[in-house]
Amino acid sequence: MTRESAFRPHRVVVLALDGLLPFELGIPHRIFGRPKDAEGRHLYEVVTCSVRPPGPVETDADFSIHVENGPEALATADTVIVPASYELGPVFDEGVLTDELAAALARIRPGTRLASICTGVYVLAAAGLLDGRPATTHWAEAEHFQRLFPRIQVDPDVLFIDDGDILTSAGVAAGIDLCLHMVRRDHGSVVANEVARRTVVPPHRDGGQAQYIHRPVPEPQLATTTAARAWALGRLHEPIQLRDMAEQEAMSVRTFTRRFREEVGMSPGQWLTQQRVERARHLLESTDLSMDQVARNAGFGTAQSLRQHLQAALGVTPTAYRRTFRMGAADPAVTP
Repeated sequence: MTRESAFRPHRVVVLALDGLLPFELGIPHRIFGRPKDAEGRHLYEVVTCSVRPPGPVETDADFSIHVENGPEALATADTVIVPASYELGPVFDEGVLTDELAAALARIRPGTRLASICTGVYVLAAAGLLDGRPATTHWAEAEHFQRLFPRIQVDPDVLFIDDGDILTSAGVAAGIDLCLHMVRRDHGSVVANEVARRTVVPPHRDGGQAQYIHRPVPEPQLATTTAARAWALGRLHEPIQLRDMAEQEAMSVRTFTRRFREEVGMSPGQWLTQQRVERARHLLESTDLSMDQVARNAGFGTAQSLRQHLQAALGVTPTAYRRTFRMGAADPAVTP
């Protein structure tokens, strides 16, 4: 078999349900429709399908869309994404699938990666796919979702959750973060960052970042921690103490730490480690630097420290991580 004939893009099938939100339906097409390999071939093929034969699907707007594929497309998917819908009926009200939806989901092959955007998670939950697993959804529905599905470990605060073969996201723009995360997981940060740049969105918001939940926030006239974060990002290779970051905003350590958590959703130390892991990932993917050099450049100091942090964050060693993406770069025909 030739290299050309062996190439097959990763097939993403998006399930369009009545009452869908057009914006969220478009997210997978926008994000997965962009990445290409070195030879200009699309790394993903994105297909939309309905639970019915080809035809119109109602949206929550004043128009419907015509979907060209029926539920049989689900059997061809490498990844299935379920965007939000406002007309889930018994799925939302009682936590049970309609016969039509159950028959459609039954077509999905074992081992297919599954993902949901916002209330699309109700579909995965009603199918029993999330029992005993962590998941998230839009913060406004989190309490209802938890009551309806008590066996699911609901986290209402995060943007998305990656639980391996099943990923769930919060509402609306968090779907962009989720899809970029999947591209990053499949093909590395260089590819994902290019997609983000062309889409004019931030290249990376970690899944653990807080949702924009309606809670008391600092008064507008109070200073933020933006300057401190920018200052730290330019010095990741140097030792950075909490008091150093607080000084950039002329705050006490206590005030700075509280304000940082309010704005970012995690502690300064957690954020700093996260940024250093991202720097290390980028260097492992895009350079031939030694492990000691990567560690120093990312601010971990030693190769052993780099290994410990990458293992904790990603579950792989730096060597294994580099090998994964170098193999993908050497053979674009290989897709996760």
